[in-house]
Amino acid sequence: MSEKSEDQNNQEEFKVSGKDLVKKIKEIIKAGNARRIILKNEQGRILMEIPLTFAVVGTVLAPVLAAVGAFAAVVSECSITVVRKDNKV
Repeated sequence: MSEKSEDQNNQEEFKVSGKDLVKKIKEIIKAGNARRIILKNEQGRILMEIPLTFAVVGTVLAPVLAAVGAFAAVVSECSITVVRKDNKV
């Protein structure tokens, strides 16, 4: 499903297929320690950046997840870069 790589900048990168994209985004948000999620295409070009704060709640997040779902429908594979709040990964 996904490959993961890490670096010292509190970032993780996951390679996921389009069909698993929304599921993985929901998992990352549920974990609660992400500041920002960056979606990139297969060539590494940033296609979407999602800032996350404590103020983000389900009603605000619903349109973002709908956009991610539409994005997932047109890509076969992409990468998700997660910027974490602290060094705990």
